[in-house]
Amino acid sequence: MSNPAVRLVGIQDTPLSVDDVLKSLDDDSAGGLVVFVGRVRDHDHGKGVTGLSYSAHPTALDRLTDVCARIAEEYDVAGVAAVHRVGDLAIGDLAVVVATTAGHRGSSFEASRALIDTLKAEVPIWKHQLFADGTEEWVGAP
Repeated sequence: MSNPAVRLVGIQDTPLSVDDVLKSLDDDSAGGLVVFVGRVRDHDHGKGVTGLSYSAHPTALDRLTDVCARIAEEYDVAGVAAVHRVGDLAIGDLAVVVATTAGHRGSSFEASRALIDTLKAEVPIWKHQLFADGTEEWVGAP
């Protein structure tokens, strides 16, 4: 991570920790810190979800690092962090945690929104959802 504002980037098969993300962004100069936590919900498209699995392309970590660096360059932030879970997840598990910190809340809100939206659009991580009716769906797969 060559950009000093990029503090934490990870793709892991173990539970995510919001505390780890917050600790990585500890900065006395920052007055605003915005965190987004994506959780596994029990429904999608009007159908019950029983569980899901995330898979990542081998380049996903590099792509996530690039996204974080781009957000750090494009927005007035002091810190950027993003971690995503892979593997089998249950309802309520944390799937993704992103956060930014900045001198003021406005910059942090804008950067955090851009971070999660860009991550979802560009990082090759795919979701395999299992529905209560026995059907399944891949989301984000090529």
